[in-house]
Order: sequence, then C-alpha cells, then structure tokens
Amino acid sequence: MPASGGPESALLTRARAREIFDAAASAAQRLGVRGIEAMVGAGTHALTRFANNTIHQNVAERSGYLSVRALVDNRTARASTNCLDAEGIRRVVEEAITLTRLQTPDLELLPLAAPAEYVGPSRWFPQTAAMTPTGRAEAVLEAIRAVESASQTAAGIYSTGESVLALLNTNGVFAYHTETMAQFSITAMAQDSSGWAKKSSCNAAELTPLDFALIAAKKAAGSRTPGEIAPGRYTVVLEPSAVLDLVGQLFGDFSATALRDERSFLTGRLGEKIFGENISIFDDVRHPLQSGTAFDGEGMPRQRVALVEKGVVRSVVYSRQAAAQSGAKPTGHGFPLPNEYGEAPMNIVIAGGETSAEEMIASTGRGILVTRLWYIREVDPYQKIMTGMTRDGTFLIENGKVTRGLKNFRFNQNLIELLSNVGALSPVVRASGEEAFDMVVPAMKVRDFNFTEVTRF
Repeated sequence: MPASGGPESALLTRARAREIFDAAASAAQRLGVRGIEAMVGAGTHALTRFANNTIHQNVAERSGYLSVRALVDNRTARASTNCLDAEGIRRVVEEAITLTRLQTPDLELLPLAAPAEYVGPSRWFPQTAAMTPTGRAEAVLEAIRAVESASQTAAGIYSTGESVLALLNTNGVFAYHTETMAQFSITAMAQDSSGWAKKSSCNAAELTPLDFALIAAKKAAGSRTPGEIAPGRYTVVLEPSAVLDLVGQLFGDFSATALRDERSFLTGRLGEKIFGENISIFDDVRHPLQSGTAFDGEGMPRQRVALVEKGVVRSVVYSRQAAAQSGAKPTGHGFPLPNEYGEAPMNIVIAGGETSAEEMIASTGRGILVTRLWYIREVDPYQKIMTGMTRDGTFLIENGKVTRGLKNFRFNQNLIELLSNVGALSPVVRASGEEAFDMVVPAMKVRDFNFTEVTRF
C-alpha cells in the first residue's frame, strides 16, 4: 500500500498514478530498459489579482505531468510531458531513454531507491480545495475597502490551489502526497509611503485578508512623510518576513554536495560555533506550520535534521549519493535526479523565543523597525555578506516607541555577524516573503545592523 500524506485526490488517484507508471515501465521494457523512476503530478491553481482598489484579473488552471528518469549502464537522464495518454507516455519514455544513452557514465550513480515508510501530516484541507472565485473576491473586496477607507490604494493577490504528487520506481517505491495551499498578499499605497503584509497556509481558513489589509494600511499611514537619518550601524527589529528573506539566503549552503564542491560558506566550519548561543535551526517537514512532502526527489523519507544548535553548526543534509560519498546516512533532502545541486533543507524552522515584537520595540532606545527586505544579492559567498534594501514600512524607534516613518535604506550585512548579534527572539510564525521560500521563523532584535545608504524614497 503506497504511503500517503493526505487523502486521495480526485485530480490523480493512486490507481491512476499506478496505471500511468505501469504504462511507462512497460514502454521502457520494450526498449530493453528495466530501471525507471516516474513522478506523476496534477494540480489546480486559481488567482485573484487586484490593483487600484479593483479586482482586475481572475485566472485558473488545471494541469498534469509525467516526468520519467531512466537508468542505463551508470547513465541517467530525465524527460517530461503533460500528455498522459498512451502515446504521450510512450514518447516520453523513449525520449528519456534516448537522452540517457547519450550521457557520460557516472560511476557514482546509485541504483534506484528502495521502498520506505513515509510518515507525514495531512496537508489537504477541503475549504482550500473548494475555494471559489466568489469566495476569494468577497475576501479581497473586504480588504480593499479597509485600505480605501484609509484613503490609500490597494494591490495584491489571493491565490488558492491543490496539488498531488506520486513518485514510483521499478524497485517498488510508491510515495503519494496531496496538499492544498492558499496565499494572500497586499500592498497599501499612500502618496509617499506604503505598507505590506503577506501570509500563506495549507488551510485557507487561517488566512484573514482583512487583518492583513489593516496591517498594511497602518504601516502606510504610519510611514507618511518619511524622514531621513544617516546610514550606519543600528539596532533593528526585523519582522518575520524580513528575517525569512535575509537569513533564508543561508540554507542552500547546508548541503553535503555544496560542502564537497567547496561552494558552501560552511566549508571548514562544520562543528564550529559561528552564531550566537540563542540560535538553533532545524529542518522538519512535520512541524505543524510547515508544508511539503514527507519524501524527497528519489522517494527517500525526510528526516528531522538539527542544522544549528546553540550557535554550533551541527549538520548538513544528504541526498543518497552525497551520503554514499561521505559515508553518512541520507536525510531525505535530495532533489530529483539528475541535478547539479544535490540537496538542500526545504523545511526550515528557526527556533524562537518569548519576546514579542512589541516588547522588542519597547526595550529599544534608538533603532529601526523593518517590515521587509528586497532585491537581496550576495556580495561575499564565504562570509555571507548580503546587500539589499528595505521596503514597504521602515520606521524609527525612539525611547521604546515607533515615532515616524523613514526613507528606505540599502544595507550591506554579514549574516554570520547578524546571527551572532541577536538580542531577542519572538515566538515563531509561518512567514512569507519574496526572496526566499516560506519558513517558520521568529522576529529578531539585532544590534549593529549595517545600513550603508539612504534611498530617495
């Protein structure tokens, strides 16, 4: 019986996934190949977009795909199609095998993964799957009215969708996962200021667009006629979205393949204390605020991995091949093969504390409150120095209170230094941003954050 996260989906039942795979395996056998792996997926995605206080777009799509990987004499390659009839399946298998036979042999290539047990929470919610254009429009209208009543202009999106993924191979693997996802994002714009808020959840019932519209409108109102202060090092209170987008730049380096290739900032630092005592980070697909499958791109079960404990870098994640090369155990974080990246943690949880953002502000004599960051780019890959800008709500803190909006800053910040200078952590939330995938993170109060330039707006 295939392992599952969530109920069976009408978009792609287990029986239909098996039928497609069996057709692919038969086509491969006719071509003399017995080893294949297939990812069969289907999904729906619907989006309501609004701007200038008006809904101007509603789109929806339903899609399906088959991605086949063949193994022939230490060679592997992959081909994909969205044509799932008998002829489409035959053609994609033939293409995958043709491409495979053209590859250079990889003596480190492993055989197909063996069957395993996958234990993961259900991430499929009927309210999300059943959301209609009218339901999204009503929620968006309420949000627009809240922003409009503050004499501001609203823009953003509300999306809902459902997905299903089955991963099968000729060695007996059959993993199956269904999931729903809802996302709401809003920007409130005044004459010389703006505010922003965003949230995602597998359960649409947890999204409250009106609440986020009020947050965005309050930020836009509070940052009108922004002032200017000199660049320099300041104590900052980073809201969770700002933490996500900045600290999120680290985690592609927590990879055994990246370490082997010496392209990780952790090269030579594994086992060292490089962050503050209050920083602990782990990867855990089963955390209640997370999303995603309980298996990786080869069908290996995802393990909970302690990446950082009290500032000490404890571990990285391993795909099957990286684990075999290192004499370690795979952690279930490999990407679908073939790929050049190997693996990465995709369910990041940064342990939080008990200090609310309001308490962080109240304890700050002079500092800056940052809503979000954008246009983040890497300056130094080994020291993890990043540059970028603040956006949509940057505020001056004086004597424990937010006193006025500020013009935005450009920053140049060493992330190792940042995570050594964290003075307080809030309870965690599921955070959404624009520069990194969703994670479970706290707000952070950080000393000596390096702002290098004031922008013109």
